[in-house]
Amino acid sequence: MTENIDFFEDELKNFEDIARYIKPSSGEIPELQGIDIYGDTIPLNGIVGGDHMIYVDFKKRYDLDKRILDSIVINRADVAERLKQNKTKAGILIADVSGHKITDALLAAMLHQSFLIGVMYELKQNGQVTTELFENINSRFYNSSSFSKFITMIYGEISENGMFRFTNAGHPNPAVFSNKYDKLMEVSQKRVIHFPPIGTLPSIEDIDFRKTLTSIGYKKKYSINEINLMGAGDILLLYTDGLSEHDTNMEDLYFPQKLEIILKKVKKHNAKDIFNQIIDDMLKFNKFSDDVSIVVIKKNM
Repeated sequence: MTENIDFFEDELKNFEDIARYIKPSSGEIPELQGIDIYGDTIPLNGIVGGDHMIYVDFKKRYDLDKRILDSIVINRADVAERLKQNKTKAGILIADVSGHKITDALLAAMLHQSFLIGVMYELKQNGQVTTELFENINSRFYNSSSFSKFITMIYGEISENGMFRFTNAGHPNPAVFSNKYDKLMEVSQKRVIHFPPIGTLPSIEDIDFRKTLTSIGYKKKYSINEINLMGAGDILLLYTDGLSEHDTNMEDLYFPQKLEIILKKVKKHNAKDIFNQIIDDMLKFNKFSDDVSIVVIKKNM
């Protein structure tokens, strides 16, 4: 009996080590001119959980110059031009697996590898990340995951000019704090096109969709939303529902009123300090009841 317990404890530790390895390090945080970025994931159990984050600083992670040259050699000037544009933007993916157990990190690990392999293929074929990548990921997860397990996800790309373009699959909307007006600005639901969480509906864009039996229909093709951080000092927040649903009871929510108060106090700080102040303020409000992930994107003064 003791040997069995030791075996399972060793296996669990091995799983945790693998899950920790795919958690982004501080060195992976994108560096863009005029844009300050910082974010992290805080698992409820203190080790790993269902939240996941991936940074894609294209110029740091990939050899864009070599990819541009290769594209020119094969007469793909269109791909070369789009690769050049990646030098002034970075991608951020935040995902939330239903549940916050250690083993829920398995789905996050599957998404991690699928996404990064897909990005490599997208850069070679298209010179940029397209919605086709997420169509393929959705199809793969729909065909391989339990209906009770799904992933909400937002993937966006921030440019040095302050434009944020993103695709949303069942995830909370970004929040925008205006430095000029000193308040959170509502991101209208009408301005953001939402899609079902990853893996819940088969995609009508799947070439094999006619062979997929479903009684609940098909997901429409993913599309892109845009938010423009025009003002110096504006702050864009990406997050999981560990922030948006943080409460003391069902009638006392932290988001958005309490969040707005702390942002007013720390808006002149850098992105890392803003992140830390939000986390500290959340903990003063109440202990966490879910994994929490937040990315702070600030347009510098």
